[in-house]
This record gives sequence, structure tokens and C-alpha cells, in this order.
Amino acid sequence: MKKWSDFGQFRGPYWPDPQQLKQYFFATGNRWLQDNQNDGAILMEQAAYGTDHLPVDKGRVKINLLLWGKPELGVLLFYEKFGGGYADVFSSKGDMSRIREWVRSTHGDPLPIGLFIPFAPAFQAVKEFIEIDGELPKSIEWIANKNLPPNTFPEPWNVPPGAERSYPDVT
Repeated sequence: MKKWSDFGQFRGPYWPDPQQLKQYFFATGNRWLQDNQNDGAILMEQAAYGTDHLPVDKGRVKINLLLWGKPELGVLLFYEKFGGGYADVFSSKGDMSRIREWVRSTHGDPLPIGLFIPFAPAFQAVKEFIEIDGELPKSIEWIANKNLPPNTFPEPWNVPPGAERSYPDVT
């Protein structure tokens, strides 16, 4: 199994200790990742469940936890597990009455406000994700992306159900 993090100052072939990430969720003024001029972070795992002997896109299981933080809204978490028969995509479930409102990431991607949750529960989910080795955390409520209204993630995020977005190989 190969792990990768791109989370503030933590970038490389490992997952930081959750206590090291706590500063991003509980900093004064919820600065999130603004020091990096980036509001997103990712924890990736390739070759989960002993699939490291399999070629990429030929049964190797990949797990991603993507996060976007906005001081005024909280954090949107996006969980993906692909390969080896998996095609799971879930988003954190926030105030669903705001699912048709968007805020732009620092890179211009439209993010549904209804999927943002407060910083404290988001931290608990990230901590749990790391502690349970990439499984879907149970500490927050999730919604399967296939159950979201059409175009919840408008272009460029409008990925068809079962399709996988491309990320760099961390090998």
C-alpha cells in the first residue's frame, strides 16, 4: 500500500498524524490552508487491500479523501474508492437545503455549499479516516454521490456515476 498526503505543510508519501492536522481545523480564525493559498487537501492510498502487485487500472484499489475548507462554511469532504470492484463516491452531508448554491475553490471549481460541514466534525472524520486506514469514516453523515441531484457538481466536477477522476500515480 502506498500513501500520499498533500495537506498544508504535509506533502509526501505518508499520512500525517491527525494531531499534526488539527491546526488546520481549529486555528484562530479558521485559516484552513490559506497560508498555502490553497483551500484543498488530499490524502491518497494506492494499492489498498494488498493490491500492490496489480497494475494501475487493473484491479489496484485506490482511495482518496479530498477536502476543501472555507472559513465561513466549514469543510467539504469527498471520499472515493475505485478499482478491484469498488466504485464508491461519497460527499459529506451538510445543509442539503443549500445544495443548489455554490462557492468557488481557490482554483475556480464550483463546490456545493450544502455539502460543507463544520470544522470540528470534519477533523473527527479525517482523524478517523487515518486511524482506520482509509475506510469511510462513520463519525459524520455521508451521501452517496449517485444520490445527489443532477449537476450538484457542475463542470468540471460533473463526473458520470461509476467513472473515476484521474490523479497522479504516487508510485
